[in-house]
Amino acid sequence: MTTPGMNSPAAVHDWVFDAIGTRWTVTTPAPLPDDVVDAVRAEIDRIDLAWSRFRDDSAVAEMARTAGRHPIAESDQPLVDWYRRLYRLTRGAVTPLVGQTLADAGYDADYTLRPAARVAGIPGWDEVIAGHDGALELRQPALLDVGAAGKGFAADRVAEIVGRATDDFVVDAGGDMVVSPRTRGLRVALEHPMDPTKAIGVVTLDAGAICASASNRRVWADWHHIVDPRTASPAREVLATWVIAPSAMEADGLATALFFTPAAFLRGDFDHHAEGFHHVTVRRNGSVEHTAIPGLELFL
Repeated sequence: MTTPGMNSPAAVHDWVFDAIGTRWTVTTPAPLPDDVVDAVRAEIDRIDLAWSRFRDDSAVAEMARTAGRHPIAESDQPLVDWYRRLYRLTRGAVTPLVGQTLADAGYDADYTLRPAARVAGIPGWDEVIAGHDGALELRQPALLDVGAAGKGFAADRVAEIVGRATDDFVVDAGGDMVVSPRTRGLRVALEHPMDPTKAIGVVTLDAGAICASASNRRVWADWHHIVDPRTASPAREVLATWVIAPSAMEADGLATALFFTPAAFLRGDFDHHAEGFHHVTVRRNGSVEHTAIPGLELFL
């Protein structure tokens, strides 16, 4: 996705850096103050230390070793609550308990990208998680993965910090974008799921967030990172999704949920737009489903 232009034609500043496995670009009218830059870096480091399954010293790594009560930061409670809601909405298809399955498939801490002879199935929420209010209370050790909504959550947290310094910004975390309210809409390209050098269309965003999920990212052997818990194998029917919602955490999670659950069912639980949320879904059979997104142009 691209982020051309800000609220006015004045010069803009891009702060580009790598963190939590992706390239970030924070676009503002002028460079951010040092204390804001430091606060952004500190918050991303905190999130990584809490939720990364790729580092041995994270809270998630400790949960994989030890059952019992694992405290959750107050700022992170919305992420856990959102996962519980997604689990219910998708009837278990979107779950943080997919971590061991991904690791067995080769998407592990060492990035071996070599599937094991046996890939673990995915347990049910209530089999493992006894409580999630203020702490994750685990009945047994479990390797969590919050990739379905975690990057969007991090983008929201960064946007909150940046928003204290300026009311004109775009936070782009590897395609998960948070856009400050603007009078001149931001045109965002939708990357072609089969050719990242092309776009299948554009949308116009005047506030909120847009996130994408695609099966052409993090691909190895016969696997990709979007796993269906019902089969413990990659989802095959959908190629790519985009969701526009008020927060990147919501948009990110819903973009994954659309791989398993019809949009009409998901929209029944949302009231942010007349349709519940805006989306584009591209299926492997070539069909495209979308809501009446402002400024949507498709090139298919």
